[in-house]
Amino acid sequence: MSIAKEILAAIGMPERLDTQLGQFGFHDGLPTADGVDRLFDALDLVRAVEAFLLAMPGAALAAMRAGLRNVGVTSARQIGVTAPRPSSLYLTPDPDLTYGQTFLNLDTDGPTVVEVPPNTLCAVDDFWFRHVTDLGLTGPDQGRGGKYLFLPPDHEEEVPDGYYTFRSPTFTNRAVFRALDGVEAIRQVRVYPLAQAAYPPPNEFVDLADRPHNTVHAGDAAFYDEVDVVVQEEPLESLDPERRGILASIGMVKGDVFGPDQRMRAILAQAAPLGAGIARALVFRPRDPQAYLYPDSSWKHLSVGGREFLDEGARLLDARTMFHYLATAATPAASPVGTGSASAYTAEDADGRWLDGGHPYRLRLPRRIPAKTSWSVCVYDCQTRSLLITDRPQPSVSSLSGTVEADADGSTDVHFGPVPPPGREPNWIPTVPGKHWFTVLRLHGPLQPWYDQTWRPGEIERTG
Repeated sequence: MSIAKEILAAIGMPERLDTQLGQFGFHDGLPTADGVDRLFDALDLVRAVEAFLLAMPGAALAAMRAGLRNVGVTSARQIGVTAPRPSSLYLTPDPDLTYGQTFLNLDTDGPTVVEVPPNTLCAVDDFWFRHVTDLGLTGPDQGRGGKYLFLPPDHEEEVPDGYYTFRSPTFTNRAVFRALDGVEAIRQVRVYPLAQAAYPPPNEFVDLADRPHNTVHAGDAAFYDEVDVVVQEEPLESLDPERRGILASIGMVKGDVFGPDQRMRAILAQAAPLGAGIARALVFRPRDPQAYLYPDSSWKHLSVGGREFLDEGARLLDARTMFHYLATAATPAASPVGTGSASAYTAEDADGRWLDGGHPYRLRLPRRIPAKTSWSVCVYDCQTRSLLITDRPQPSVSSLSGTVEADADGSTDVHFGPVPPPGREPNWIPTVPGKHWFTVLRLHGPLQPWYDQTWRPGEIERTG
């Protein structure tokens, strides 16, 4: 029987295979003597990069919990407070709002009650950084305040009435509280075990303003140690078999010590920076058209595909990476008009060039900015994805300041650069020569013109 050459070429293996991961030799379909080990190295590198991208949400929360523990927030009874600007490393925090945060310990504390005051924006995420519920304005209490009960994944006892009740897939959960009415509203939050509901113990509010700490996950091989913390603490069922399999393929298995040998540790040291580089490409210049607010704009959505990053049942893997590499809280939910918040970001000017701290720029916001509560423009460091450090306490321009000046036609110009434009200091955000930066536009209580795009921000124009 004769088989066509094109069929043999399609199903066979050439003598030399040139790839992005190196060159591999074969003899009549079999790897060369040194090829097997190098092919397995390539496979381990691919899987380690995939592990970086898919497990990033878990590493982010493991790093955040470690950072808070380092400054005294060691139990759910303690709530860390940043008001108004986080002075440490956080992923794209809003410097114009007061934050409170803690971690619920459902394994040691059991079912836990969280009471939120009115007029807050709050959320609880599980330890894989998946959304459990909103609380406050975008939650079931609709901003009236309420009591929420969080159950551990293995809870089997009767559930009492009188609470908004949620069961989490993980024992550890992050609770974040954002107050529109300032720090006193945060101090009204209550977190306590259900077993102590009759006489709740007081909470301790830890002022984090003068306690430098890092909550951003690693971008080197230490990243995988951060992920292993979550793997070891949480139930097997908290991740699906496919993702458990990817982590197991690089040696990360619940109940086993994660101890890569020298070969594997070297591969992980390559994979983490490569994964981080891919994440940065996805974040700052995404290839998915859905990531852009408008077809002809550099402004991008901070989240695509809703809470689950889905499009017609398919997981938007790039969108999930984009969100978690840049964002602090997993609450990308659609909210009723006039509630919640909306945001957009960009690291590019009107001509597609990266924003450069040595040049002046202008952003024009047309009149009637569609924000019921407030709006702001904030500047961040591209390396840390945290607030840009300058001599000015707030790297932002916000309607809450009361000093922002509008132009005669009602529009508002926001200026960026190393020196303020004459007479426009209230509308100026300083930048640092020699450093790139990116900005986030936030609307609290976004109104219909934002959603139907009858109002849209201008592009950032270089003015010198």
